[in-house]
Amino acid sequence: LRTCSIEVNTTSLENDDLRRMKLVHKDINGKNGLGSVTLIAEEAEDMWHVYNLIAVNDSLRSTTIRKVQTESATGSTASSRIRTTLTLAVENIEFDTAASTLRVKGRNIQENPHVKMGAYHTIDLDVNKKFTLTKGCWDVVALDRLDMACDAARSADVAAVTMHEGLAHICLLTPSMTIVRMRVEMNIPRKRKGSCSQHDKMLLKFYDSVMQGILRHISFDVVKCVLVASPGFVKDQFCEYMFAQAVRTDVKVLLENKPKFLLVHSSSGHKHALKEVLSAPSVLARLSDTKAIAEVKALDAFYGMLQNEPDRAFYGIGHVEAATSHNAIEILLVSDKLFRSNDLATRQRYIALVESVKESAGEVRVFSSHHVSGEQLDQLSGVAALLRFPLPDINDVINSDDSDDEEKTEEKEGK
Repeated sequence: LRTCSIEVNTTSLENDDLRRMKLVHKDINGKNGLGSVTLIAEEAEDMWHVYNLIAVNDSLRSTTIRKVQTESATGSTASSRIRTTLTLAVENIEFDTAASTLRVKGRNIQENPHVKMGAYHTIDLDVNKKFTLTKGCWDVVALDRLDMACDAARSADVAAVTMHEGLAHICLLTPSMTIVRMRVEMNIPRKRKGSCSQHDKMLLKFYDSVMQGILRHISFDVVKCVLVASPGFVKDQFCEYMFAQAVRTDVKVLLENKPKFLLVHSSSGHKHALKEVLSAPSVLARLSDTKAIAEVKALDAFYGMLQNEPDRAFYGIGHVEAATSHNAIEILLVSDKLFRSNDLATRQRYIALVESVKESAGEVRVFSSHHVSGEQLDQLSGVAALLRFPLPDINDVINSDDSDDEEKTEEKEGK
């Protein structure tokens, strides 16, 4: 008999975790954008927003543990770990998605009895830890991100289970992330002529593990819809087993929420199958009032436009900026990955693009690079646009600009 292997994501979402980021204090100058905010992240997704808010050259103030050495009157030294509050000029940010923690490295910029000015230190930020973030300029992208993070209506209102025999992923779809809460993997013996008992026995164990994962990781008080997707009849057999078990063991939460389950086809049980699941017409209709589907619909609209009216669907920074100069952009799709660039000029370029589109009454959708639709947008350079009207000659304009730049470079080199 083959052994069962179950891998569970170390981060779990309890029923009381779906809260908004707590804004403790906000002091931002409306004229020049200088200011600070004090925040407390209250769930795993909040840490993703914090990761997108903190940038190189910002200052971060929070409590931390520091190892310090003291020297006695006799000349002997002793080391101890103390808790202190530091303010760092940020130089590097790392995000651990599994643990939902941030490691922010930088130099100390405020007097401290234990840490010298200019000394390097790393502050670990995690859920429920208060911190103050100061920026020289809170631009439109950062302010929008802050508003999104502190929106009380924000929640993971869609859950999805992708599965095939022996493999299942239980996911939560938030407006910003696709979070894999549990991965169930089990070796299912093949059916043999005259004997299916081992296959059926292990399959039921597999179904039971998935059912327990659903009960543990899906908050039915918040979730509006649970998608169950698989190739063939796996999804149907699983749901038949799950609800039969719910009746037998009196699991009321499943029986009361049975109407929320929607069975759809997928090519496999892998996470990437979510893209095809969310694009299915039955799913789009069912999830029309949920937040997680908005990015998928916008990206599908772009692909449809690219196929039917290619002169109204652009991607790549050069083409999109050219369309912006004509005030032609109706909807801008941009990955949040671009705003995390360590190159200040690159960040400012995309921020200027967003501001320009908003000024011309265009709509801006910032995609999360940790969402299935955001991963797909990243493959298109991370920026795309649907236009109000076609611009068939835009390539000639871009090529002309490139030629002018080359001529100017050659002239400078000649001089």
